[in-house]
Amino acid sequence: MLDYNKTKPSKSTKKTVVDFSDTEIAFRHKSDKELGKAAWLFSMMNKKWLVDLTSPLGMMAVRLRLPFVKSIVKNTIFEQFVGGTTLLESQKSIDLLWDNKVLSILDYGAEAKKTERDFNHTMNECIRAIDFAATNASVPVVSAKITGLARFELLEAIQNGDSLSKEMRREYRNVLKRVDAICHVAKDRQVGVFFDAEESWIQDAIDHLVNMMMKRYNKESVIVYNTFQMYRSDRLQYLIDSFERAKNDEYFLGAKLVRGAYMEKERERAREMGYPSPIQPNKQATDDAYNTALRFCVDNYEKIGLCNASHNQESNLLLAELIDEKKIKKNHPHLNFCQLYGMSDHLTFNLAQAGYNVAKYMVYGSVNDVIPYLVRRAQENSAVSGDMSREYALVMEEVNRRKKA
Repeated sequence: MLDYNKTKPSKSTKKTVVDFSDTEIAFRHKSDKELGKAAWLFSMMNKKWLVDLTSPLGMMAVRLRLPFVKSIVKNTIFEQFVGGTTLLESQKSIDLLWDNKVLSILDYGAEAKKTERDFNHTMNECIRAIDFAATNASVPVVSAKITGLARFELLEAIQNGDSLSKEMRREYRNVLKRVDAICHVAKDRQVGVFFDAEESWIQDAIDHLVNMMMKRYNKESVIVYNTFQMYRSDRLQYLIDSFERAKNDEYFLGAKLVRGAYMEKERERAREMGYPSPIQPNKQATDDAYNTALRFCVDNYEKIGLCNASHNQESNLLLAELIDEKKIKKNHPHLNFCQLYGMSDHLTFNLAQAGYNVAKYMVYGSVNDVIPYLVRRAQENSAVSGDMSREYALVMEEVNRRKKA
C-alpha cells in the first residue's frame, strides 16, 4: 500500500499523452494582432525593474482616477488577464474558450472589503455568478474568497480562540448565512463552488466553514471544494485527514490543489512572531508534496472531486499520465485541470485538444476592483520566477512559426 506521507513520485518514463510544445494549438484562438499585443505585454512584464516601478504607481493612478490611466490598464494588462468588467461582458471571453473546448471558472475580483454592506454585495455577486453559470454549459464552477464574505480580523479572532463579543457573534452568524446561501444556491443549480485558501493564521477558520458546507452539500455530488496550498508543510497530511473525515461522514471531498500564494508573507510573519514557518523548506519539497497529493486524489477519484489548479508542466503531465495509466475516462467530472486566464495557454489548450477537462480561472470586475489581482499577476510572474520568460518565449515561438508558415 502506498504511504502518501513518505513516497515521492518518480520521474515518468511513460508515453507522452499530451504535447505541451504545440504552440499552434496553444494560440490558435488569437489573431496575429492579438498575438503581437500579447508578445509586447509579456516582454514588458519580463522586465522586473519595470514591474516593480510601475505596479504601485499604477494602483495609485487608478485609485486617484487620473486621466487615461484606466483606459490604458483596460486595454493592456486587464485585457490579457481579466474576462471583463461584468458577467455579460465576460461572455465573449467565455464563448471563445468554449469554442476551443475550454471551460471557465468565474471569480468576482473585488478584494479587501470590510463592511457588512460590502460582504453582502459580494455574496449577491457570487449568487449572480452561480445563476449565470447555470445557464452556461461552459461554466461548471464559480470561485469565492471567505475574506470577501467575512472580516479578516473576525476570522483571526475565531482561529485564535478569542472570546467573542456579542457583536462579533452576530457578525459571525451573518458570515455563516452568507456562505450557506452561496452553497445552497450552488447545490440547487448544480454549479460547483471553489473556496480559496488564504493566510495560515485564518485558514483554520476557513477550513471549518468549508468543511461544514461540504458535509451539508456534498452528499450526492461534489458541489463545494476546499483549497489545499501544498507549499505548506502540513497540507498533504491535512488532505489525507480531510478525505478520512469525508469518508466517515459520508460525503464527497472537493479538493482544489494549488502550490500557494502567500509564501513571503508567511515566512516574514513567522520570523517576526518567532514561530516555525509553515512553508516547505524548498521548492522540491513543495513539488513532491503536490505530486503526491495528485496521486492520492487520483487513487481515490470516485470519492474526491479534484481540480489540479497548476501552471507547473510536470504536474499537469503527471495527472494526464495517471488518468491514462488507470484507464479512467479523460472527461471524468472528478478529474479537472485549471490555469489562470491569460497564462499557460500551452497547457490549457493542448490539454483541451487531448480531451481532458480543463478550465481557465477567469476573474471579472471593474478596473478599480481587480487592480490588486493584476498587480499580483505582474509581480509574481515577472522575470525573477521565470514564468513570464516562459510565456514570452512561447508567444514568440508562435509569432515566428506564423511568419514562416
